[in-house]
Amino acid sequence: MTETLLLIVFGFGVGILVGTTGMGGGSLMTPLLIIVFGVKPVLAIGTDIFYAAVTKTVGGWTHFRKGTVDMGISLWLGVGSIPATIAGVWVLKIIERRAGASFDSIVLGMVAAALLITGVAVLWRAMFSTASHGRERRTIDLQTRHKVAAVGVGVLVGFVLGVTSAGSGALIALFLIMLFRLTPHRVVGTDVFHAAILLWAASIAHFASGNIDFALAGSIMIGSIPGVWVGSHLATRMPERGLRPALGIVLLAAGMGLITKAGYGIPAYVIVGLPLLLAVWAWRRTVRQHRSAPVVASPAVETPS
Repeated sequence: MTETLLLIVFGFGVGILVGTTGMGGGSLMTPLLIIVFGVKPVLAIGTDIFYAAVTKTVGGWTHFRKGTVDMGISLWLGVGSIPATIAGVWVLKIIERRAGASFDSIVLGMVAAALLITGVAVLWRAMFSTASHGRERRTIDLQTRHKVAAVGVGVLVGFVLGVTSAGSGALIALFLIMLFRLTPHRVVGTDVFHAAILLWAASIAHFASGNIDFALAGSIMIGSIPGVWVGSHLATRMPERGLRPALGIVLLAAGMGLITKAGYGIPAYVIVGLPLLLAVWAWRRTVRQHRSAPVVASPAVETPS
């Protein structure tokens, strides 16, 4: 009973992150299932992807109704990501057959690597992408080069998702900013909507491979579905200045924790100390950015004569 309540609480918290920032689902829940609940890595990946598919469907529908989804970019991303994620699950199955007893350690290493890359991507986005705010746009007239780029990004992210369950939110969001320069609300909406489609494809592939624990996924969804609904409605109101760096730091810490669980010893002072140092650095940089931000004067109001 205690474990079920913990799963519901964790699901609610992760759901809020997904709805608010468009990321954090697979990146956080998979390591939680492995480290906190002791779930077998490949089962944690498949179960996480299934629950995230349901969760992000709720968030994607909410964002679609709010008009924050760029359908053109989402569809072209899906052209690349859907077949790639199925290929990723297939590759995972091949590794399982050939690796034998070392399979769990290999999967832990792959998930850890994906988390570290995702954490760096989230931190970069939070701390260094503010310079492009003046060039942000609500939508883009898709040319051939944009479509090719979207398909390529979809292939990369889809494959990583199929193998590790991580990265579908953070990596897609990063490319939406770098390549298409969408506004923050459109980034989150497009990201969540595309991820919902991608995750259902990955879920079907993992179901065929026997990698989903539906009872476990159900417990998580009891918390995550209301969580993502709340987060999606908070997305247009909640400041992201402090939330994104914190998420990136948590992902880095989770990645180091999984590397240690895989048998590659990282000293405890590094696992604890590095995130603390990054938190201090992110806080100081955020404060400096806030203080140096230009103040926009309110327009003068004429007094009737």
